[in-house]
Amino acid sequence: MAQKSESIELLLSGGIVVTMDAQRRTFEPGALAIDQGRIVAVGPAKDLGQRFQALETLDCSGMAVIPGLINGHTHAPMSLLRGLRDDLQLDVWLFGYILPVETRFVDEDFCRLGTLLSCAEMIRGGTTTFADMYYYEDAIASVVDQVGLRAVCAETIMRLPTPDAQNCDESLAYTRSFIERWRDHPRVIPALGPHAPYTVTTEILSEVQQIAQQYQVPILIHLAETAHEVEESLEGLGLSPTSWLHAQEFFEGAAVTAAHCVHVDEGDIAILQRKGVGIVSNPTSNLKLASGIPPYPALIEAGLRVGLGTDGCASNNDLNMFEEMRLAAFLAKAESGDPTCLPAQKALAMATIEGAQALHLEARIGSLEAGKRADVVVVDLRQPHHVPRYRIAEDNVYSQLVYTCGAADVYHVMVEGRLLLREQNFTSLDVAQISAEAQRMADRIGSFVMEREVNLLDKILAIGGIEQQETFEVQVKARVPDFVTLEQLLVLPQISHRRRSERIQYDTYFFFQDERQGRIRYREDNVLDERGHTHPSYNLTLILPAYREEYPNAAILSRSRFTATADRSLRFYREYFQPDQVQEVEKHRERVHISYEGQHFALNMDTLKVPQPGHFLEIKSRTWSRSDAENKVRLIGELLALFNIAPDDLVKGEYVEF
Repeated sequence: MAQKSESIELLLSGGIVVTMDAQRRTFEPGALAIDQGRIVAVGPAKDLGQRFQALETLDCSGMAVIPGLINGHTHAPMSLLRGLRDDLQLDVWLFGYILPVETRFVDEDFCRLGTLLSCAEMIRGGTTTFADMYYYEDAIASVVDQVGLRAVCAETIMRLPTPDAQNCDESLAYTRSFIERWRDHPRVIPALGPHAPYTVTTEILSEVQQIAQQYQVPILIHLAETAHEVEESLEGLGLSPTSWLHAQEFFEGAAVTAAHCVHVDEGDIAILQRKGVGIVSNPTSNLKLASGIPPYPALIEAGLRVGLGTDGCASNNDLNMFEEMRLAAFLAKAESGDPTCLPAQKALAMATIEGAQALHLEARIGSLEAGKRADVVVVDLRQPHHVPRYRIAEDNVYSQLVYTCGAADVYHVMVEGRLLLREQNFTSLDVAQISAEAQRMADRIGSFVMEREVNLLDKILAIGGIEQQETFEVQVKARVPDFVTLEQLLVLPQISHRRRSERIQYDTYFFFQDERQGRIRYREDNVLDERGHTHPSYNLTLILPAYREEYPNAAILSRSRFTATADRSLRFYREYFQPDQVQEVEKHRERVHISYEGQHFALNMDTLKVPQPGHFLEIKSRTWSRSDAENKVRLIGELLALFNIAPDDLVKGEYVEF
């Protein structure tokens, strides 16, 4: 018998080796020779068995040996937010729940624990490389180093404050330090993560480019994820997000990977192809958030580097790359009406070699070829759902891996030749301890959200700043004939007036079954200028339960009022607050501020359209002082007499109560 000439550390032998190399070679039974973290050779099991003397041989009979799967886009720490709130519109989910929780809880410990949990899930599911965009990426990189995975770690940069930076200057400084620390690591690739075109500035993009070129590190960015994002860009900038980035020369001189790219047209695709931008599609997340389906046929036909990702667990809710492969293939077929579009082999390529190309890492990983890193997954094909198995076409093995296999079939996982999962047992993680700590963190987050859900003030505070207004409001309403005008009232010598305005107001009130919560008013206030043009503003008012004392000529309302700028849509607030009842008020209002006996009042002449048409005069004033409020009650009585308002014309309460 011939002497075996070469010693190696590890030989995987006996299974079907799916190389995903340029020729898409497979070997059955095949073998993979590994030494010092690299693939030494790949080929028929008999040939490699004769050629190499291995310190250890793993019998892979009845299994498939494939390149490690590449999760091209995720937010690893967000595994701690899995299932927090689902089945909501993207803006309600993000601004109403995810961002408030992140503001309260995200720190280095949160990121470390969440990344440990995600790494466990990814290893168990056959993922060996992931691309991350989050905060405290230094903590995330430390976990990757500890666990043994490979990752592109991009520090998120925005023009807004983030959990680890008060401004973009701090983010950029943190990113520089982070890159300098990790730039020479064999498995951690530090990167820059400008969040998205709509959350950065041209100055940020320029600085990001300079840093990327200085350190020769990649850039990750969200791009064209929703139709709304594209519409806003076209309206505000006259360019699509992709065209706008191109106009800023963002794609020049740096390796860029863009996540999502759901809403890209032919012009966008041409730019991305010409500039060598990697694309990472996230099928499950984009479907769950109703963001849409990428134009897979057009992306593929253009020759773009397209990989697959899961996005974060808060929007997926898992890190299962087998699921992403299967779903991408099915979506492409359904959208195109062509069952041959995006076949199983292509789907596996998107999760391996083409995923590596999308991240600009194809020289290191993505296929089983001599010289590449030994990032390898062994999949068990011996379970009942894999029977029977056909060999009548070369594509049969790809169909089995994409359409039949699942994360539970993963048997061995290694990165650079180090086994992280051996016979479905973790070698570098204490999963029971990680899971227990993650549940304790989730219990804290859950308590925070539950307490906020029953407190409208806390819910408003979570999405923006508020101001408390005067505690006491004194007001009276009276029905008046249509011919009565403010001009007729203002001729009285006892009254001086100023600041006159005309407006159309649309109020939407949210009522709740538990009246102790109070009620919320969303107001669209359209001020009319001299030319009749409207200038809208929007505000949100929380009116807590009132203690009302009625007087013969007015009502003094003791209440706490809080106001906030309404910078989101009415639909957002309706879905966020989930009222039990909604009522609308529409009116045309002429307002003038007057002084009477040294006190200030607002006179509103209202033409009410909804809920009950009519013409009304409203006199109101606010104050912090109860004694001042009672004095104003008396003065309102005098004004009513001056205006010849009879007691029978008085109307108690708010318009919405009619």
